[in-house]
Amino acid sequence: MKTQKQKMLAGELYIADDPELAADNGRISAWLDRYNATSTRTQPERQALLEEAFASVGEGCNIRPPFHCDYGYNISLGRGVFLNFNCCILDVVSVTIGDLTQIGPAVQILTPDHPRDPVQRRQMLEFGRPVVIGANVWIGGGAIILPGVTIGDDAIIGAGSVVTRDVPAGATVMGNPARPKP
Repeated sequence: MKTQKQKMLAGELYIADDPELAADNGRISAWLDRYNATSTRTQPERQALLEEAFASVGEGCNIRPPFHCDYGYNISLGRGVFLNFNCCILDVVSVTIGDLTQIGPAVQILTPDHPRDPVQRRQMLEFGRPVVIGANVWIGGGAIILPGVTIGDDAIIGAGSVVTRDVPAGATVMGNPARPKP
């Protein structure tokens, strides 16, 4: 029988307030307290902290605090990734961000989803869908990337956009929901 964490990582229905997951969330909360107190630290010092918490971190990554995430261990950053102030990654499953991607302030990257069946929602079940962001992507401030979205290399996401569907490589999208630029 799978644990709730195993179910979560597999993208299956799971109960989020499971004790093992709560412990993992407690660990990342303590790490976030340390990380978010680093605004006067150098990029290499912050990078070392990122490497403690994330699945993988490419050379030269920079996340400006404050930053928020659910677990950290599901986040993979390519080389030279930049996230501006106040970004939030809800990483119940994998979030992969490619080399040289730039993400504006207050961007939300969300992997958790909830059943459409009200009976399952009353049981406090949820599941995750991975997010993949390609290389050299630019995501404008305040954008929201919804669960299961893939954004291709060299794409541009306009500020404040809500990305509900995959974005092809090289495309520019904007709006709510995000649509190709006319």
